Amino acid sequence: MGCLMNILWLVFGGIFTAVEYMIASLLMMITIVGIPFGMQTMKMVGLALWPFGKDVRSGVRSGGCLYILMNVLWIFLGGIWICLSHLGFGILLCITVIGIPFGMQHFKLAALALAPFGKDIVEA
Repeated sequence: MGCLMNILWLVFGGIFTAVEYMIASLLMMITIVGIPFGMQTMKMVGLALWPFGKDVRSGVRSGGCLYILMNVLWIFLGGIWICLSHLGFGILLCITVIGIPFGMQHFKLAALALAPFGKDIVEA
């Protein structure tokens, strides 16, 4: 069931989301300062490609001072807009019964987009 849902996710927009994240990641990695942010965006590429069957969890190191500082910078440099767009799409998809599983995946991406530093993507 998860494989079918992932294929439907890809066909109906997941591939475009992943490509957008990939382009943004590569653009961020042009500068040395942007490499950590680009790596976090690559994390979102993997989740945007195949979200069903994966879960986002806080790692052991997520409470560190550097991770908190980087998450605050991330939020102010655009993470809030990514999060709000995923929340909007999630709410729109949850209006119909058929769209609820896809809306839940957008909520998962929104949580990762708000504070990606210190988060790990694991198999559910």
